[in-house]
Amino acid sequence: MISIEFKNVYINYFDAIVGPNEKNGNIKGKIKVVDDFYYSNKTFEQALICMQKDVLSNLLEKSNVTEKELDLIVGGDLSNQLTATCYGLSNVCVSFLGVYSACATFIESLILSSFFIDNKIIKKAATLTSSHNLVAERQFRYPVEYGSLKNENSTFTATASVASLISNKKSRLKIKSATIGSVKNMNIKDPNYIGAIMAPSCADTIYNHLKNFNLDVNFYDVILTGDLGSSGIKILKEYLKEEYGIKANNIIDAGANLYKKISDINDGASGPCALPLYFFYNIINKEKYKKVLLVGTGSLHSKTMVNQNLSIPSISHAISLEVTK
Repeated sequence: MISIEFKNVYINYFDAIVGPNEKNGNIKGKIKVVDDFYYSNKTFEQALICMQKDVLSNLLEKSNVTEKELDLIVGGDLSNQLTATCYGLSNVCVSFLGVYSACATFIESLILSSFFIDNKIIKKAATLTSSHNLVAERQFRYPVEYGSLKNENSTFTATASVASLISNKKSRLKIKSATIGSVKNMNIKDPNYIGAIMAPSCADTIYNHLKNFNLDVNFYDVILTGDLGSSGIKILKEYLKEEYGIKANNIIDAGANLYKKISDINDGASGPCALPLYFFYNIINKEKYKKVLLVGTGSLHSKTMVNQNLSIPSISHAISLEVTK
């Protein structure tokens, strides 16, 4: 696996829009909430487009940066062909790289943005990602109206949109390094059990990141994984110990902790927003977490391939940060 060191890259600002389940969960701090899943639109897809558009607008306003001052936007979402991001950026005259690593998309966006900035190709980049529970459910599983039952290992796709501004201007969030994951396929065919699908690729990326930089797992105050869920995080810890001899007590899964104990949300949150939401609104506010490894986890499945009874591949990307006061 490839690992990259960055010398002069920082996250300067971030912003988010969340749905009611997310706001009523464990997110700390002031944040814009979408109480209506339609977001005053005719469809859920159009709602997601507006969320993606609005979160970028809010980020630029907060950072006092104009479109003309922004060099690049990197991002994606869970809707087919990155629909929400592409429509949301219509008529935004900024270079755009659309990326897809499922729920690891935000980390992939950070890695690409950091590379361009650290190599002085650009000065400012914005990263974007979003998901909507009711868009994702009918795209990857069944429409909610269908009334399909969920098993206890199913996760609940978060409704949210998250943006961040990256530059070489010093801030309290310094991006130090990254590891680009590889695709793993453990022959699991159940799209409801994405924690088990993603745990091996997550373990593989963590192991290679530590090996490439000659680090002990306890170098990090916390390793925050994306959306493995309550069952998936257990599998990850067991897999790390059995396959790589790594006993990690400093791993937290964003998906397993984003919501409070709600009966309808079985195994926790999923989606590309789970990790950045928990990181930006929970982790960086705790003084004990100064060295942080973020590991985005992505289940690379489609409804078509699942219906053809094929197993589901996964990928995980990692990025390390240093959090200062």
